[in-house]
Amino acid sequence: MPGTTPPGEDDQLYVQDLGLIRTRPQVEIANPIYREIIPRALTWITQTRISQEAAWYVGKDGRLDFPQLLDAFQQFFRENGEIWSERFDYKEAGPQLLIQAFLQRIVNSGGRIEREYGLGRRRTDLLVQWPLDADRGFRGPVQRAVIELKVLYKSLEATIEEGLAQTADYMDRIGTSEGYLVIFDRTPDTPWEKKALVREGRYGKYRVGVWGM
Repeated sequence: MPGTTPPGEDDQLYVQDLGLIRTRPQVEIANPIYREIIPRALTWITQTRISQEAAWYVGKDGRLDFPQLLDAFQQFFRENGEIWSERFDYKEAGPQLLIQAFLQRIVNSGGRIEREYGLGRRRTDLLVQWPLDADRGFRGPVQRAVIELKVLYKSLEATIEEGLAQTADYMDRIGTSEGYLVIFDRTPDTPWEKKALVREGRYGKYRVGVWGM
């Protein structure tokens, strides 16, 4: 109808007026504090109900075993993904919020997660930082791992190619050699066997682990 506001625009204007987001040069959460607070608020209840412990994934060298952790999340998502994702008010973002809740449950015991959102590019960049010396904390050596989250909208190979470039770019900016790409296929009625994958990708000098689900 003439003069009506497009669906979702009122909500966007409301959070923009509150200062939670900015829309130029693209839609993004306004500042680092909100980038941390908003996903924590959206995932808190889910996080507290996921049965995971950091000790399950910490090696003798004190490092988090991210391949083992992502294997565990892949199985968790296969068994529970649809049910748990539906609990979020924002269904489109459900899988990305779920993996953030899963990671937060583990990292809360000593590490931290920093987030960058490409809201118009259907991606989320996560930087997981894990101190390797419990006594020195973040003043000592720190394991840094990039996890890129993407939703499948193009072909799988095109999404992987784009995701590898984005992951490698973030790894380069952070200065880490550890990076992972997680792709969520939300296509209705697609069997799990076609969604699930684990492989290694390369982009330039970087090796990136790729998980599909």
